[in-house]
Amino acid sequence: MKVGKNITELKVGDEIFGSTESAFAEYVVMDIEKLAMKPSNLSFVEAAAAPTAAITALQRLRDGGNIRKGHKVLITGASGGVGSFAVQIAKSMGAEVTGLCSTGKVEMVKSIGADHVIDYKTDDFTRSDQRFDLILDNTGNRSFSDMKKVLSADGQIIPNSGHGGMSYVIKAFALAPFTNKIGGMKIANLNNRDFNILRKMMESGDLKPFVDKVFPLEKTPEAIKYLEDGLARGKIVISMDSEES
Repeated sequence: MKVGKNITELKVGDEIFGSTESAFAEYVVMDIEKLAMKPSNLSFVEAAAAPTAAITALQRLRDGGNIRKGHKVLITGASGGVGSFAVQIAKSMGAEVTGLCSTGKVEMVKSIGADHVIDYKTDDFTRSDQRFDLILDNTGNRSFSDMKKVLSADGQIIPNSGHGGMSYVIKAFALAPFTNKIGGMKIANLNNRDFNILRKMMESGDLKPFVDKVFPLEKTPEAIKYLEDGLARGKIVISMDSEES
C-alpha cells in the first residue's frame, strides 16, 4: 500500500477495508473517505465481503426506514449480500426480524439471527396475518400493492434499487405520492463515518459477514456467473490468492 503525500490518517502497513466502484484488480486507487481501519477480529476475506452491501443495509434501515426498537421488519432476499447484513443490523437495533428466502437457505437465515423465516417457495408472505412496520425489499419481484397488504398502518416499503431493474425504480417513484408507503431510494453513500460504525459492530460481534465462496482473481467470470445464477448465500469474495474455497 502507498499513501498520498497529504494523507495523515493512514500509513503504509495499516490494515484497511473499504469500497470502490466496479474494480476487479490487484491494485486500485482509493478515496480515503471510502476507507476505514479493518475490524480487528476479521480476516481480510471477511472484511472484503462487508463494505458496499453492509453500508447499503445500514443506510436503508436507518435513514430510509427510520428503524426503531420493537419494529417488526421483513427482509426479502434475506440470504443475499444486502439481506444477510440487514437481518443482523435490524436485530442489533432491537427489531423483530422476519427473513424471506428460498428453501435451501432457510437454515442460513436462521443462523444469522432472524426471529422468523418464511420460505417463499412454500408460503406467500402477502397472505399472512402478520403486519410489518418496515419491509426492506431486496428482490423487487412482488408488486407494491401486494406488499402493502402486510404493512402496519404507518409502515413503509424500502426498495433496494440495486434489484428489480429500472422499471422497479420508476414504479416506486410513480406510486410514492399516492401511497406514502415507499421511501429510501437513495444510492448508498460510501463514507468513512458509516464504515467505522460497521467496524465497531463487527468488532463487538453484532455483525458478521457470511462468506459463501472465495474465488481467485482469474476465476472472476465464474464468480459472477455463480452470483447471477442465484446460488450465493451471503457474499462471495474475489481473492488475490490462487486457491478457491
